[in-house]
Formats: sequence, structure tokens, C-alpha cells
Amino acid sequence: MQYIDVHKVVDHAKFNKFHAKVLAWCFLIIIIDGYDIAVAGAALPSIMTGMGVDASTAGFMASSALFGMMFGAIFLGALSDKIGRKLTIAICVFLFSIFTAAAGFSNDPITFSIMRFIAGLGIGGVLPNIVAQMTEYSPKKIRSLMTTFMFSGYAIGGILAAVIGKQFIVEFGWQVVFFAAGVPVLLLPFIMKSMPESLAYLLKRQNQKDLQKVVKDIDPTIQMDTTVVFTQAIKADTVNTPMAQLFKEGRSFSTLMFWGAYFTGLFMVYSLSTWLTKLMALSGYTLGSALSFVIALNVGAVAGCIVGGWLADRFHIKWVLVSMYALGSVFLYMMTFKMPTEILYFNIAMVGACTTGAQIVAYAYCGQFYPSAIRATGIGMAAGVGRMGAILAPVLIGFIVALNLPIEQNFMVIAAAGLIGAVALSFINHKRSDVILTSSIETAAPETKLKSANG
Repeated sequence: MQYIDVHKVVDHAKFNKFHAKVLAWCFLIIIIDGYDIAVAGAALPSIMTGMGVDASTAGFMASSALFGMMFGAIFLGALSDKIGRKLTIAICVFLFSIFTAAAGFSNDPITFSIMRFIAGLGIGGVLPNIVAQMTEYSPKKIRSLMTTFMFSGYAIGGILAAVIGKQFIVEFGWQVVFFAAGVPVLLLPFIMKSMPESLAYLLKRQNQKDLQKVVKDIDPTIQMDTTVVFTQAIKADTVNTPMAQLFKEGRSFSTLMFWGAYFTGLFMVYSLSTWLTKLMALSGYTLGSALSFVIALNVGAVAGCIVGGWLADRFHIKWVLVSMYALGSVFLYMMTFKMPTEILYFNIAMVGACTTGAQIVAYAYCGQFYPSAIRATGIGMAAGVGRMGAILAPVLIGFIVALNLPIEQNFMVIAAAGLIGAVALSFINHKRSDVILTSSIETAAPETKLKSANG
């Protein structure tokens, strides 16, 4: 009988067209997801004018999608363990495409908020599943880089929202950027046909035909016979629920620290994605110029994703992440000072690199921390708790704006969140991460990639 440890095959595989296909799909879905998240922030000044709402009401409207994202991350993140990751991703794409487009037909804050809440279920649900998918299929040597490169699509989606908004909102109204979000629903048949299923899901059901195909795609040089049995180094816990497993094997405190880091990280990200356009407009810039600052923020985020992922593969990912959170706080504090426009653009780009970019590296770290059987649940719970920070951000910043307090105080509040997040990350026990535990098992009981036995 032939035994193959599928995760060892993935770890030692060389990047090939199969990995490129998984990366391309995840990258495209994250671009769409990023667009759907950023679209409300890009259109917020025009929505406030068109619907005649004040800053506080606008903050609650922006938070409606974030409420949906919280529930989507928690429940749809875990749903993939039951129905498969591919189908869960397709459901999420359907939800956020159709209902973001439907929000464009809204004429009042309540209808708009309901449509955005439902869209938020899909936006929040797709993130943990895409991260788990990318982490699961990435070769070990480039895992952080592939995950963060994939997640740079999030910032590209934000850039698209700002560019489309800058070009068309003034002439056609804020609705146009929402209608554009409905187009990706056409991709659903291709996602169902081309996206590979989760390895953890296939292993759980011992789907031999699909497992053999996926393993052969990952490593075309591998030889398999008819008696092949697929295994994994760390067995899934079939007694406890995925939620309970987050607090097993010394992971309890680290799980709570991930939740705290996600809360503060998403607070920073959504404070900026929702209110940066309005804050810069209040500072005296035109709508076009304010949207240019959003583009700078997201260009910086793309750079932060790629550079942060590259650093995380070469140095200790936890301390790379702690440094990014801390630097994000520093650059946000610098926003309280007057500076030339050129330097301001650079500073905002660095803010994007160390807030959105850092949050994306945090997704990569969380994906590597938990074993594959509970990876989507771990990421989904961290993202779900983190959404509470994302929900709080537009409301709190909107409240500060409504009080007509100095704009600098908004940036001070956002900067404080970065410091708290850096402290939380520093307390994570990296020795309990899946990558360390798996390596220790392989060191204690070295095996070849293929092992044959009679039986």
C-alpha cells in the first residue's frame, strides 16, 4: 500500500501552472471583493449629498456592510467545512455582486443599508475561504508571498473603485459605481468548473479520484498506484467542533491575540477606506483630489502586501507584522502635521502599506498558524471579531466629524489602534503555530515523500 502525505507534497512542490491557476482565481476574486468594500467610501460624499444625510447617518450606512461582513466571516467561513470551499466561495461572490449592484437602486438610507448588509455577508465570507485556499495550495517557501500577493488584489479593487468614481460619479451619479459591481456574477460558472476543491474537504471525505487529480496537478512528477492512501501529518480532530479546536493545544491565548489584532487592524483599514475621501475634502481638497489620495493609499497597500509577504518568507512573520502595525501608527500620527502635497502623497501611501498591507500579512500569518482542518474557521473567527472594529470605525470617525473637532484628532484615534494591535501580535505564541508543529513532527519522525508498505 502506498501512503502520500498531501501537505508534504504541497510544501515541497515547485510553482507550476496549477499554482498559477489557483493564484489567478483567488487574485481576481479578491479584486472584486476589494472593489465592493471600497465602493461605499469612494461614493460617500456624493451619497451624503444625494440622500441628504449627515456624517453620523452616513457612518451607520457605511457600517451596514461591515455588520454583514462580521456574520459572513464567522458563519460562511466555517460553512466550507460542511459543503466545500468552492461552493462557499461561489455563494459569497453571488451575494456581494448582486446586492452591491442592488444598493445602486436605493433611494433612502434604510434600503441602502439592507442591501449593503446582505452584500457584506458575501464580502466577509469570501475572505477566510480565499486565504485558506491560497495558504493550503502554496509551496512552503513562497507561502507568505503568494498569499499577500493574492491579497494585493484587495487594494487594486480599492483603486478601481476610486478611479471609476473619479471618472463617472460627477457625470452619472454615485449609483454607477454600484451597478458595475454586478458584472462578476457572470464568473460563477467558471469558478465552479475551474477552482479546485479544498484539500482538507477532500481528505475528510477521502475523495480518491479528486485527490489523485489534485495531487498530480500539484506535483506532476509524483507516481501513484491503485492502492494509494492519502494522509496528513497532523490529523484532524473529529471529536471537537472546529470552534473548540481554536482553543486546544495551547492556542487559546494566541487566538484571543489574533482577535485583538484583527479588531485594531480592521479599525484602521475601515476608518481610512470609509472616511479618507471626506476627511481630505474637509481639509480643502476637491473631490477629484481627495479620490487621488485614496488611490495613493491603495497603491501603498499593494506595495505593502508584496514587500510584507516577501519579508515574511525571509524573516520571522510575527515580528514583520508587529513592525508594520507600529509603523502604520507612526505614519498615521504624521498625518497630523502640515506637509507639502508631494510628501503627503508619500505619507498616505506608507499609511496604506502599513495598515491595509499589514492586515493582509495578518491574514497570511493567521492562515499559517492554524492547521488546515480548522484554517477557514480560525481565519473566519478572527475576521468576524475584527469586523467589530471595522463596524466601530465608520461610526466613531463619523461622530468625530459631526462634532466638528479638528481633523487631526481622527488620525490620532486611528494611530492609537495600530499601537494596540502591535502589542497584541507580540504576545502570540508562535511555537504553537501549524508550521512549527508540522516541522517538529517531520524532524522527530523523518519520512520520504512517498512511503510504501505491504498490506
